[in-house]
Amino acid sequence: MVLSNIDAKNSVLLIIDLQALLAPAIKDFPNILKSTLQLTQAGIIHGVPVLITEQYVKGLGETNQQIKNTLPNATYFHKTYFSACAEPGFVDKLKSYGKKQVVVVGTEAHVCVLQTCLDLIENGFEVIIVHDGVGSRNPQHKNLAIEQLRQAGSVISCAEIVIFQWTKKAATPTFKKILPIIK
Repeated sequence: MVLSNIDAKNSVLLIIDLQALLAPAIKDFPNILKSTLQLTQAGIIHGVPVLITEQYVKGLGETNQQIKNTLPNATYFHKTYFSACAEPGFVDKLKSYGKKQVVVVGTEAHVCVLQTCLDLIENGFEVIIVHDGVGSRNPQHKNLAIEQLRQAGSVISCAEIVIFQWTKKAATPTFKKILPIIK
């Protein structure tokens, strides 16, 4: 599948399991959180819907508080399957947005992110992996997951690329709102 240009009008931001009790174990979590927050802020400006998954909240806690504070109206989806797509209702919820591009951040890259994204591709979505917005406990596991997702047809990008592709043009009121996010 050839991915079209990343477009805010055609995107959903999927935040996978950025949960409080898992965060300390994730390599480079502060930068993953920074990238995610930049995307969420830009997504708000562009009207990009956000879907947040939480894996086994009882054991891993709720979504990181900074994300929750930034997105008070986000839709949450609780899961126990590693692939969110295996949970009843998840794919239908994603399809209900009417968007074909899913911009993905989250943890762990080699478990829930990988399995969810492979299933998203199988369900006909264009998947954009935000490299600086995904992580694992072991960096090698992240790298292998990214490579597997690339081979499966995902586009590997970064938060700033996605934000600029969503924004498209400088010297606009929208760009003026975006600029502080990326500085």
